[in-house]
Amino acid sequence: MAHEDPSLDRLPVKNGFRLRGGQMTRIETFTDAAFAFAMTLLVVSLDVPSSYAELVDALTEVPAFALSAVLLMAFWAGHHTWSRRFGLDDVPTILLSCLLVFTVLVYVYPLRFLMTTTTAWISYLLGWQRGVQEAGIRVDQVNRLFVVYGAGFVAMCGALILLNLHAWRERAALRLNAVERHETRAEIVAWAIVGAAGVLSIVVALTVPPTWVGLPGWTYSLLAIVMPIYAARSARRRRRLEAGGS
Repeated sequence: MAHEDPSLDRLPVKNGFRLRGGQMTRIETFTDAAFAFAMTLLVVSLDVPSSYAELVDALTEVPAFALSAVLLMAFWAGHHTWSRRFGLDDVPTILLSCLLVFTVLVYVYPLRFLMTTTTAWISYLLGWQRGVQEAGIRVDQVNRLFVVYGAGFVAMCGALILLNLHAWRERAALRLNAVERHETRAEIVAWAIVGAAGVLSIVVALTVPPTWVGLPGWTYSLLAIVMPIYAARSARRRRRLEAGGS
């Protein structure tokens, strides 16, 4: 049996994972700055109101901004968790992080446009007379928008999957214990499931008639069912490992 480095036990621990990335690397700082800039792009897309009517119109954009920000922060949290857990700062880390940065800076535009279209559609259903045409898109273009959005969504999931696969390949050098190996595999599968929802959305958008407006978007709702089930199964597996089981 390999001797466990006692210095690892002195590292801070979060959710049973020893945090090897105690110091921020330059690539992590760069990635954080890119996500912050993407958030800024969401804000500057709002025009400064010069009248009360324009102020009311601007406030109607807040839900779209909030939804966009939540999705961006979910991907940022994925990269932040990876960085804290492994602390890698090598060529694959730099390349994959740059891929994530490039994708998020492109993805922010279809993300904001899709969220604006979605909130406009919800407003219309609630009787607020704010249809998708007001969002600057024709009804027959909505499903094509989901293809563009889905491509960015899948690419960002792919970058996080590859980062965690890179950490998995370095598991011996990182001296990951059984629980940490389980959590690394679980992270890979989790992002693969999330990315699969994006792939399914693209397939649906490319195959269903344009009159089936918004159907590709409903594929993402499957995550609300699948992810809790997977999380529960993963948690049971982890409890068995912690208890010394197989």
